[in-house]
Amino acid sequence: MPECQNCGGHVTSEYVRVFTPDGVAEPRACPNCEDKVRGRDGVRDSRS
Repeated sequence: MPECQNCGGHVTSEYVRVFTPDGVAEPRACPNCEDKVRGRDGVRDSRS
C-alpha cells in the first residue's frame, strides 16, 4: 500500500492516482499532513 513521503501514513491507490503526477508512486503529502498545503503549484509548508 502506498505511503505518504511526509508523514508515512497509508493512502489508497485511488488517492495516488488522482493527487500525484504521472510516474510518482507515493504522494509528497496526504490529507493527514496538517503542516502541508496541496495546491496547483505543488506541496508547500502551511503558513498559519
